[in-house]
Amino acid sequence: MGVAGSGRSTSQTSQKDLAKKAYLLTEKKAKIPCLFNPENFSLSMQNSWNSEARPGQDVQVAQFTGASAGTLSLTLFFDTTDTGSDVTSYTNQLQQLMAIDPSLQGTKSASNNQRPPWVKFCWGNFQSWPAVITSLSLTFEYFSSSGTPLRARASLSLQQYTDPNRLPRQNPTSGTPRPHRVHRVQRGETLDRIAAQHLGKATAWRAIADANGLDDPLALAPGRYLAIPENT
Repeated sequence: MGVAGSGRSTSQTSQKDLAKKAYLLTEKKAKIPCLFNPENFSLSMQNSWNSEARPGQDVQVAQFTGASAGTLSLTLFFDTTDTGSDVTSYTNQLQQLMAIDPSLQGTKSASNNQRPPWVKFCWGNFQSWPAVITSLSLTFEYFSSSGTPLRARASLSLQQYTDPNRLPRQNPTSGTPRPHRVHRVQRGETLDRIAAQHLGKATAWRAIADANGLDDPLALAPGRYLAIPENT
């Protein structure tokens, strides 16, 4: 069984690795185990480079303009035909990961600063960056005579939430955590407008740029998720 994006073929994967169960690790450190390891998963990362053409000149040296959020997609298989129990006891856990969790650090319900949790996909030695689930598609394939769903496939698409090195520190002796909210960039939005919306002042755009590693504050791709610092 090959793993897309892992660079290892079946022959290169040890039997010990194959025996390990994949799981999702939530922001609250809860583990959601996969009943069966996925057949494969796809990991995509993209950097942006600009090489502007100039009249009468050869190819210019490309300039790095920033990194886009990575994406990860996979399909999980759930089957409870051996016990006859409802397979939704597993699929419901996935659905909950797309629901707003008001208990997350940095939540302010009064100002609508709420979000679902981020997760990490873990399998053997592989661990993804923190990612938000952007889409979940559930297909129920087999039912008991009473209509209880016993088999399901869950197709997940995840988008990188932040660099793991930028997560707030949890040790109170190592500094005060700076909780983050998340904002999805809409077409035509600018960083100063986003700063005014969330932080109350357009001049706070630099804090958002620093929190997200943005070298060019004008290069905002629609659909990208931005971490918003709680305090500036």
